[in-house]
Amino acid sequence: MEARPASQSVVTMTELVLPSHTNALKSAFGGVIMSWIDIAAAISAQRHSRQSVVTASIDALSFVAPVYAGWVVNLKACVNYTGRSSMEVGVRADAENPRAGETFHVASAYLTFVAIGESGRPIEIPPVLPVTVEEKRRYDAGKHRRELRLKQKAPSTFG
Repeated sequence: MEARPASQSVVTMTELVLPSHTNALKSAFGGVIMSWIDIAAAISAQRHSRQSVVTASIDALSFVAPVYAGWVVNLKACVNYTGRSSMEVGVRADAENPRAGETFHVASAYLTFVAIGESGRPIEIPPVLPVTVEEKRRYDAGKHRRELRLKQKAPSTFG
């Protein structure tokens, strides 16, 4: 299978924080931002694999700053590393206060997706090809995180 450049999986997504997305403090619910992160990552994974994908895991997600109603959230996602049927997608979320003209980091996460074939089982995907220095750095870091995930993977306690 021929490798695909990481740049082909880049997704840029923009969301407006509406009152329905906010809590009593008028800041966005973390779950709403997490949902947007998952969607951006899923599109990136689908774009790379050209298959249906499912979220397998989300690494630790920390919210750096609140985002308020009327603000904009810009998300950028890209496939960092691929296994046989899985891929790590990095997502960065930045908030934009349109009145102040300020943009700042809100959250980052690494998500693992698995490509699923018509049989409903995992399917092999093409490797990602890092080209730029930054893509190569993310690839190496993604490979290291995958090794750590595999070491930490505990046997299932479900029947």
